[in-house]
Amino acid sequence: MHNFIFGVFPYIAITVMVVGSIIRYERDPFTWKSSSSQLLRRRQFVVGSVLFHLGVLMIFAGHFVGLLTPIWVFDALGVSHGAKQMLAIVAGGVAGMMAMVGGLILLHRRLMDPRIRANSTLADTGILILLMMQLTLGLGSIFFSLGSLNGEEMVKFMNWAQGILYFGSQPAAYIADVPFIFKAHILLGLMIFLVFPFTRLVHMFSAPVRYLWRPGYQIVRSRRGAKPAYRGLEPISRLPGE
Repeated sequence: MHNFIFGVFPYIAITVMVVGSIIRYERDPFTWKSSSSQLLRRRQFVVGSVLFHLGVLMIFAGHFVGLLTPIWVFDALGVSHGAKQMLAIVAGGVAGMMAMVGGLILLHRRLMDPRIRANSTLADTGILILLMMQLTLGLGSIFFSLGSLNGEEMVKFMNWAQGILYFGSQPAAYIADVPFIFKAHILLGLMIFLVFPFTRLVHMFSAPVRYLWRPGYQIVRSRRGAKPAYRGLEPISRLPGE
């Protein structure tokens, strides 16, 4: 089961995420949106959204660079494994707390405001709860990382991630003896990949870069002072005697 979860299931989750996102974009493009609830209640939204998105982007960038950069690159730069692990603990802890505080604010709005709750789907609330659980596991794993600062576990995760990326023979063997909280963190992350195409998370792939080369500007004219709208049919002529 360990070999399946950490050696086979990553390919299943990533394939479903990529193929499912493409199918959704092609078949249901009008559902490809963030479904923001800002219009229903602006209070708490700006603070929660900024903290959550900024924290998640920092975490994503840290995981991407930290796990997928070849080990020899850090060795060539003179960055020791222990120093890299401490950097991951500090930067990841700060970003994780930002995302956690922002996510709790957004979750509170979604659960406690009647209008937002009525306009939320199971996927909207469920994915936010999954992300909060993932952040909790990630922050909890910091205490285990502090117990061993030699960077050995960090190297194990790098070898596992790069083994998955480059189709290694047995990538799951690299993390066979790591603490359970790290395995739970990885498994829940793969589950988020799996449900990604069926949630609002797809808007992560939609950066508004087309505005940079969109021809012309969008002209919006006010209706103030315009003639009143046509209000209905009026008789063109009357018959004699009417």
